[in-house]
Amino acid sequence: MTRYDAVIVGAGPNGLAAAVALARAGKSVKVFEGAGTIGGGARTMEVTLPGFRHDICAAVHPLGLGSPFLRELPLEDFGLRWVHPAIPFAHPLDSREAVYVHRSVEATASEIGGVDGEEYRKRIAPLVRDWDLIENHLLGPPVRVPRHPAALARFGWVGLQPATSLMEVFRHEAAKALFAGSAAHSFLPLSHLLTSTFALLYPLTAHRWGWPFAAGGSQAIVDALAGLFRSLGGEIETGRWIARLSDLPEARVTLLDVTPDVFVQMAGERLSAGYRRKVRRFRRSPAAFKVDYALSSPVPWANQRLLDVGTLHVGSSASIVASEAANWKGKRPARPFMLVAQPSLFDPTRAPEGQHTLWVYAHVPFHTDDDYLPAIEAEIEALAPGFSARIIERCVSAPPDLEAYNPNYAGGDITGGAHTVKQLLFRPFPATNPYATPLPGVFLCSASTPPGAGVHGMCGYYAAQAALRET
Repeated sequence: MTRYDAVIVGAGPNGLAAAVALARAGKSVKVFEGAGTIGGGARTMEVTLPGFRHDICAAVHPLGLGSPFLRELPLEDFGLRWVHPAIPFAHPLDSREAVYVHRSVEATASEIGGVDGEEYRKRIAPLVRDWDLIENHLLGPPVRVPRHPAALARFGWVGLQPATSLMEVFRHEAAKALFAGSAAHSFLPLSHLLTSTFALLYPLTAHRWGWPFAAGGSQAIVDALAGLFRSLGGEIETGRWIARLSDLPEARVTLLDVTPDVFVQMAGERLSAGYRRKVRRFRRSPAAFKVDYALSSPVPWANQRLLDVGTLHVGSSASIVASEAANWKGKRPARPFMLVAQPSLFDPTRAPEGQHTLWVYAHVPFHTDDDYLPAIEAEIEALAPGFSARIIERCVSAPPDLEAYNPNYAGGDITGGAHTVKQLLFRPFPATNPYATPLPGVFLCSASTPPGAGVHGMCGYYAAQAALRET
């Protein structure tokens, strides 16, 4: 049997990032992917009608360009091209008004206006200036000696707080909604500690890197990683599910782009009862309810300026606070928080000429099988009267569908586990090496490890560094 230096399970962004890091170090590496195509959380497919290319999971990539590892790779040589909307993201306040986050801090502060605009500038501008000093700490294992403690302290002093405390600093709905929508990316109640980290992170990435789409779809990111990996001599085998670790060929190290519960299934009795109990206590995040639309024409926003925006956060500040709290308790929210993006406005390869795609997901309780489609479409219709008449076809992915698509998304959790204080600082469990497992030579490289969810490849990169110390 062929012996490799490393074998990897999962050809999503983290698995492929790990593969590239190991191959660049001169190691022989093979990646196994259970699905017929690579991609994981960055797969693009025609799930509605021919010619309509939909991003099945992640569509917008503030941490694509912002990833210290991906940024150093020659991915453009393998077809990756970034498409930047005129305005990275916005938050509608009603059918006519919205708050807009521009690449420029000054332009954003001016849009917010008044004392809130001045407060935004005062808080955000220094953090944008510090980004290059703190990005490796924010996008890596958080519990380590910082290289630039003063810069990290400026971020952490606010980031440790609940987002609701940050929102109280501002007087008007525009700024409150902007930070509520950003904080909701945590999938946590906004009253929890550390949710201000997310509230700050997303405006910061918009100002530093933008919120781009990958031309042709998110698939282009993993295709570029795969192209680079193969050019380094790496191998990828698709259509082969690895149900047990014993199904893998012999290798010095094994890296798994899977969540802890999937790892337990793969390892079986090789793991102690104590470790299995620890995994059962690992808390999953609330879920996503996803809808992909094929449209006859662009969304008819009452506020036409939204056609220049890449991503929308939908919900009032109060409704977002209420809905994230309800989801955490397993209760149906009265008005679920939504994210909306229309890549085809900026990338004509996504749909037939004159037609469009729309990407939408709502935050909902873990493992729910409730139907949120009427609530989602009512929200969009309120902001875009006549939207329903533009729908040609839709593909609905409720939490059970997301789990069927990818076992890592158990219960519809697309984040690899909740971002609680413990599971953010010590992800997935307290350990000197968060990527190691109890099995010698076996490492986790999924979003369940630091720095967590996002198409940035940093979980895979850091797991590869840990594995290199054993090869």
